[in-house]
Amino acid sequence: MNQARKVWRTGKAGAISNLTLVEEALPELADDRIRVEVKSVGLNFADIFALTGLYSATPEGSFIPGLEFAGVVSALGSSVQTDLKVGDRVYGCTRFGGYATVVDVPPQHCRRIPQSWSFAEGAAFPAQSLTACYALHNLAAVKPGHRVLIQSAAGGVGLQAMRMVRKMGAIPIGTVSSGSKRDFLAGQGFDEVIVRGTNFAGQLTAQLAGRALHAVLDGIGGKIQKQSFAALAPTGRLVVFGAAEFTPGDKPHWLKAAWLYLKRPRYDVMDMISSNRSVLAFNLIWLWQEQALFEALLDGCAELDLPAPHVGHEFDFAEAHEAIEKLRSGSSIGKVVLTLDTG
Repeated sequence: MNQARKVWRTGKAGAISNLTLVEEALPELADDRIRVEVKSVGLNFADIFALTGLYSATPEGSFIPGLEFAGVVSALGSSVQTDLKVGDRVYGCTRFGGYATVVDVPPQHCRRIPQSWSFAEGAAFPAQSLTACYALHNLAAVKPGHRVLIQSAAGGVGLQAMRMVRKMGAIPIGTVSSGSKRDFLAGQGFDEVIVRGTNFAGQLTAQLAGRALHAVLDGIGGKIQKQSFAALAPTGRLVVFGAAEFTPGDKPHWLKAAWLYLKRPRYDVMDMISSNRSVLAFNLIWLWQEQALFEALLDGCAELDLPAPHVGHEFDFAEAHEAIEKLRSGSSIGKVVLTLDTG
């Protein structure tokens, strides 16, 4: 059995360019973990923010980025109690450490990949699905017939949220940055899509045409977020899971970040009482501490019986920097993944 693995590791947060592909000895498998030979890795904006030091949960010192993966179970710890077996195809989550050819994780953080899905599709499923499910079900409390505005609807989380809203019997309204992304969503069966322009507030008003807006799922921030909140009907909820407008280059541009921070939306609780609208925000990484909730969400995502995630961009495992740049550019559609030899 191979006693080494390859990983993408950074010596410390601060710059994406510090990320280096290295080979490391495999540690002894802990009694309560399973070992997975990784075949695909999903990329998330959290990876970029962690590598540049802008993520609140970024580990101190050296770390391996990555929150999700798919592969084959290769070993079980001596005390593991699970129905997973060696040879099973699984997808799973890890609190960092995903950019690796082998990962050791708790078995409860993995689920079997549907037979018809590829490893890339499996790796594209957990993080974005957990984010969308928690936002829509637990926080936004979406009900059948609700109208839900989903920002960046052609991205990984956005597309999964669009699908979930439809599965929940609600009405998704997506926003995108380009006509090509609108056309992609039309091909996915979504007919209410706004290409964000300079007058987004006017566009949204026209799209709603007097209909109530019950929830907004936002990972952009800034003026767009504030205008979305203003369009909510009484009892409406704005759920914030990120701030893509802060996405850095190789390193943070601190003056730009400070300016954006000063201009960020601010919400007055007294105004919210008067308008009967609310703001909720979360960071997916902290769900790892809530084991029962984490497992319930994983099960809930699987039970929705969604189609395989859309993998828009696949890069070889050795091309992590190119994959990260594709995600960072904002031009990606669906999920960006790294793939390893699956032969």
